[in-house]
Amino acid sequence: MPATTARTSLIVAAAVAVGLSTVTAVATGASAGPRDTGVECAEVRAKVDRVEGRITPNACAFMKRQLAFGEVPTGTPPAPGDLSHPRVQAYLDIFDDEATLWEAGSAPQRGRTAIGTSITGSLRLAPDFRYRGTEIVAEGASMMFGQWNEVTLKGHKVAYPQVARNVLGDYGKTIQARRYYDRYELFRYAAPELRSPFADIADAAPAQPQNSRNRTPERFRADEISDRLTAWNAHDAKTLVARMAGASLTAPGLSTPLTTTEAKAAYLQRLFTDAQVTFKPGQAAFGRSTTYLEWYGTATVLKGRPDAPAGTEIPFGIVERIGPDGTWELFFDSLPMLADKNQIGGLFQRLMQP
Repeated sequence: MPATTARTSLIVAAAVAVGLSTVTAVATGASAGPRDTGVECAEVRAKVDRVEGRITPNACAFMKRQLAFGEVPTGTPPAPGDLSHPRVQAYLDIFDDEATLWEAGSAPQRGRTAIGTSITGSLRLAPDFRYRGTEIVAEGASMMFGQWNEVTLKGHKVAYPQVARNVLGDYGKTIQARRYYDRYELFRYAAPELRSPFADIADAAPAQPQNSRNRTPERFRADEISDRLTAWNAHDAKTLVARMAGASLTAPGLSTPLTTTEAKAAYLQRLFTDAQVTFKPGQAAFGRSTTYLEWYGTATVLKGRPDAPAGTEIPFGIVERIGPDGTWELFFDSLPMLADKNQIGGLFQRLMQP
């Protein structure tokens, strides 16, 4: 790939890897619950917070590979384009030969050479990048792999959540991958002048208690996907929030979860004010306690970037996680609301400077 493209995608790629049943977290890891189906996959269950869904041998193989890349140390960073480096090999082992990988704000990469070349640059810049698995849900060939990423950038430890969404082929190899995380978190120290577009949104009233069963939303059903897609594309914050009544909202740019209806609606309205989203339904994964919903399409940036041409359209997506005990979490990239493509390239250049 061109040098500029490789440089500006370094950290992006490094964050990659970023019948219903449940696995309940216990002190030694996630153990199988009474409604689990499929293979045990004990090695994975011992390392993550929760695994739900029908765990096929392919799903188990994928999860082992995904965890392996997050755990293996880089050692000596790879030379540019060195696909034989042990950690690069661990990364490429996740993917099918013809796989595609979509990262925030860019066109999908295709094939192991492109994907592998990108990760070599990432590991050179951030050799200590690592992650652990959090909440994982399998739905047929679809995997929603929640993870907690940690990396050192410009001498600062940075940690942030991610959902690695994968569609699996034979042998549990990923044939299509998309990664959902907020790149803004990567520049909190390198570009302190940036301010999250959601930084001023908070509950005006005291936090609402979330420990009462009658305050948590009902489990999301597959037959609700169409109506929810309509609400997203209509920018209908009221309807989106109403379905999650009683749930606390965790999302990019928030220092604490939002619990009031007014604050949650204000958050979504800010998103719709800054970016006009147009989605199609992506993958969905339904566990006994956790549901993941993917919405994928484009966003036309409307505000927050005074130097960008009006109506700038970018690839964009959101993953919703509806979890146990009344939790609602959004995963998306807020950086395009703050900077255009060239400006983002400059931000990545800052990360490369000593």
